[in-house]
Amino acid sequence: MTATPADKAVRAARSAAKSTVDIAEDAVEQAERKLADAAHRIEKAISEGVDQIRAHGKAYAAEAVDQIEDAQRYVVGQVRERPLAATGLALGVGVLIGLILSSGRHR
Repeated sequence: MTATPADKAVRAARSAAKSTVDIAEDAVEQAERKLADAAHRIEKAISEGVDQIRAHGKAYAAEAVDQIEDAQRYVVGQVRERPLAATGLALGVGVLIGLILSSGRHR
């Protein structure tokens, strides 16, 4: 049996379709690999960024604790040196805060 031009065209079309499918499958596999690699790199970068932020946060927190302790020692020293002045200052600040809070209620 001799192949007709139509048969040859069908075979050529099938071959071209199979070739196109193979190329598409390869492209999809390659895209999947690239996406997985990109996701891994992004995850690593985010993890490193979080670790850096955590380290900086700990350093800032330690510095803040030191400054608060220094301020506390200073205030305690001032109160011990001048107890009446500290009491008067605390009373004045309390009255000022009370006035500010009560003026907001009258509006």
